Amino acid sequence: MAEQLSLNVSLFAEATPAGAYFAVASPVADSARRLLMHILKDGGQAPLSEDLLLAWAEAESTEQALQLLYRLQRLGFVQGVNVPRKLPEGNLESMLPNLLARITDTGRALLADDNGFYVATSGFHHEAAEEIAALAGDVLALSNRHALLLQRNLNIRSSSWSICDAAGRSELGFYPVYVGQNTFMLIIGGTPYLQSEDFVLLVKALIRRYA
Repeated sequence: MAEQLSLNVSLFAEATPAGAYFAVASPVADSARRLLMHILKDGGQAPLSEDLLLAWAEAESTEQALQLLYRLQRLGFVQGVNVPRKLPEGNLESMLPNLLARITDTGRALLADDNGFYVATSGFHHEAAEEIAALAGDVLALSNRHALLLQRNLNIRSSSWSICDAAGRSELGFYPVYVGQNTFMLIIGGTPYLQSEDFVLLVKALIRRYA
């Protein structure tokens, strides 16, 4: 017998850090990523209803939408919460440096666009930030140029790059972030804290502005 799914309409839908990473780690806008994007953008506005889920999932039936949500929940990408996350006060430009500082153990992180210009930075001086952003543009171009080799021949699904020390620890990591029609590169100095609430807030802030 097929499992009967139902929705707890008293809870808000929230993406987990893993769900936020999955949502923006690829430009492929499949049904799972589209639903996660809606949850990250508007999930904190009201508890999730069947009508809202049906619209966000772009599904043909409520059962199909529930199956998609259940799959994301089993993967650890979505959870139901009583109190939704709230973004820090202020505009995107004012909140980005603080959020960037909290997703690494060194406080050094930078967000660049795909043209090699930095959008926001924490811990890097202006001159260094400009050069790192230019390097990020080159890394993104390199990644795109060799995507066929990495993804199909070597079966490497990640598009992140890292400069590591002799022990394999990342000293400078490059993480592509795809939001709508925009491509960014998140550059992290030191150990990344991408499994944190601050990373989710960073992704939510970008989606609110650019998706």
